[in-house]
Amino acid sequence: MAELATERMVVTATPEQCFAVVSDIERYPEWAADIKQVVVERRDDEGRPGEATFRAGAFGRSTSYTLTYDYSGAPRTLAWKQTAGDLTSKLDGSYRFDGAGDGSTEVTYSLEVELRVPLPGFIKRRAQSRIMHTALEELKARVESSLTT
Repeated sequence: MAELATERMVVTATPEQCFAVVSDIERYPEWAADIKQVVVERRDDEGRPGEATFRAGAFGRSTSYTLTYDYSGAPRTLAWKQTAGDLTSKLDGSYRFDGAGDGSTEVTYSLEVELRVPLPGFIKRRAQSRIMHTALEELKARVESSLTT
């Protein structure tokens, strides 16, 4: 059974700057440590990745999965759904960007994970929390460093 988890973090950047980084999916391996490779399988009418296959490190091994992207909430939200995966049967989620009016943004990361192999709930929740926290920390570092260069 899939469980939805949500985590938030404040980033010192505008929602548009945050969205620009997360929607540049092909560059994830440059800043997201667990992402080893991204292959864009299909693009939408605006040239954005519509479907991408990832190779990532997870649970001490390599995993691959394919996500389809929904830009209908852009630039406030970027959502995705998993369409294929070897370790996961569901890896659906979204980033939401809420401007605070002071040049910062509250980023909300929601993730629903379902594994193909059964794991005790507490291990699954710990892994899900680690994935989300790491992703937000890495996103914050990438966005904020891109503003100083």
